[in-house]
Amino acid sequence: MTVYLDVIFVENLVINYIILYATAIVLKVKIRYLKLFIGSLFGALYSVIYYLINLQIYSNVFLKLILSIVIIYISFNPPKIKILAKQILIFYLVSFVFGGAAIAIIYMVNSKNVTIQNGVLIGSYTVKTILIGAIIAYITIVIAFNIVRTKISKKDLLCDITVTLYSKEVNTKAMVDTGNLLKEPITNIPVVVMEHTLFYDIIPKEILNNIEKILGGDLSDIPQEIQEKYIYKLRVIPFSSLGKQNGMLLGIKADKLVIKQNDDTRNIDKVIIGIYNKSLTKRGEYRSLLGIGLI
Repeated sequence: MTVYLDVIFVENLVINYIILYATAIVLKVKIRYLKLFIGSLFGALYSVIYYLINLQIYSNVFLKLILSIVIIYISFNPPKIKILAKQILIFYLVSFVFGGAAIAIIYMVNSKNVTIQNGVLIGSYTVKTILIGAIIAYITIVIAFNIVRTKISKKDLLCDITVTLYSKEVNTKAMVDTGNLLKEPITNIPVVVMEHTLFYDIIPKEILNNIEKILGGDLSDIPQEIQEKYIYKLRVIPFSSLGKQNGMLLGIKADKLVIKQNDDTRNIDKVIIGIYNKSLTKRGEYRSLLGIGLI
């Protein structure tokens, strides 16, 4: 069998990129395409060198772990060791699922012309075969993570958030709501639902106590000076729920949102606060609802 190094290089580059992209989706981190490409390139070069030289050192488990750390650092630049460990774990999980599915499909379709030489899978399989394996792997990952999410306890769904609005901060406890997929319809910015009483020291009571009138277009109870300062930041958010199929929520654009969950901290610059004019819970365990997409 004739082996072309450029084919090995391109195949590994593409597969590495797909795996890193899938890892980013699972981790819900910001995707930087150039960094993913550089990380994929680094892994592809390792595969070519490993095939050419086949020294014992290149098959060392410790060296492969170092390689994974370098690829993750290049692709995601994790700020903490704990986050790095989490990203490596997900990276390996996605790699094993994708690799297993791809190899299974390759052997099922064309097992006679597939061999492993110097640690590299060599064969006359097509890109179509690899894509089928990738689709199966993606479906497996989605189903597995959905099952895991259903097992998460209520405690794990609580987090601390800090909202910055007009240079003032609001700190409260938030509940991660898997059903909260609210977004501002024009800009597609995610919406965090918060109780209106949290903003009494920031937003004038004339606005907070007349939310229904404002949603109806009645600004007669809002002084002109308050309208000029605050109205331009207000948004109208349509929503539907079991109790209200065609509801409207008054929103306001926040300057910043900080989410703290366990040892992880996430800063979000673009977010809309949906002002809820009632209490979310009777016991006050949390006073905000956070969409799962934000974490």
